[in-house]
Amino acid sequence: MPGIINRNITIEKTDMGFTGMFDAMASPCEILIETHDYALAKKLVQIAADEAWRIEQKFSRYRNDNILYHIHHACGEPVEVDDELTPLLNFAEQCYQLTDGMFDITSGILRRAWKFDCSDNIPTHRTIDELRSLIGWEKVSWQPPFISLPVGMELDLGGIGKEYAVDRAALLISQVSDIAILINFGGDLYATKPPKSRESWQVGIESIDGWNKTGVIKIKSGGIATSGDARRYLERDGIRYSHVLNPKTGWPVEEGPKSVTVAAPRCIDAGFLSTTAMLNGKEAKSFLEVQEVQYWLQI
Repeated sequence: MPGIINRNITIEKTDMGFTGMFDAMASPCEILIETHDYALAKKLVQIAADEAWRIEQKFSRYRNDNILYHIHHACGEPVEVDDELTPLLNFAEQCYQLTDGMFDITSGILRRAWKFDCSDNIPTHRTIDELRSLIGWEKVSWQPPFISLPVGMELDLGGIGKEYAVDRAALLISQVSDIAILINFGGDLYATKPPKSRESWQVGIESIDGWNKTGVIKIKSGGIATSGDARRYLERDGIRYSHVLNPKTGWPVEEGPKSVTVAAPRCIDAGFLSTTAMLNGKEAKSFLEVQEVQYWLQI
């Protein structure tokens, strides 16, 4: 059965204006709005929520009534995709090429083996090796607007979908109002412009070492995304296994940073860069230094 989405929205008054809250894409979502006009705040929150829910329904791998389900069950036959999915697949292909195959949207199938629930349940090498045969964007036939997958392979837009939703929500809101807004979908953010009451938005980043501590970064406009293993990991015999998986090996990236936060003009770009930095393991800092973006790293 298709997944059920909780469509409840809560709006609270704040010193700055209003904060709207709802759940989407398995994440708590917030919209901070610098206005004291409740009707406008409610309208803008509804726009963001509707777009987040729309994208969740369209691209969720857990539904049986959307385009991804159709692609996955086409038995290798070509499927024509629309004008929204086409640029997302083009972006994913570009990410794959730029990272020499490390950023691969076909690697989500590894979730069948890895359950990052903070336990010590490590999968066997045999299980991983069986799944690796179903990974590799180079095996996909992508000739826009037609795509076909070998039988058993899947696409997982989890690495770019939430960030895309943030950017889309920001775009739709900007078409209605030019007031200062900060969108936060489960830690993926976009600021339209700095609020009038201060020079920038202040965003807290959880300290992995302190667990209850946060660092504060400032953002005037643009996107921010964070990748890390604060909440999703496994641990056995004193070894911590990050949820960031190397698609070439099927195993967690070793010697990587505990957390990477990146600022970029779009949230989807920030997400790609933060994830890729994690995939670079101990070379994460070197990778980020040549990207000409602002970043925060926890080693």
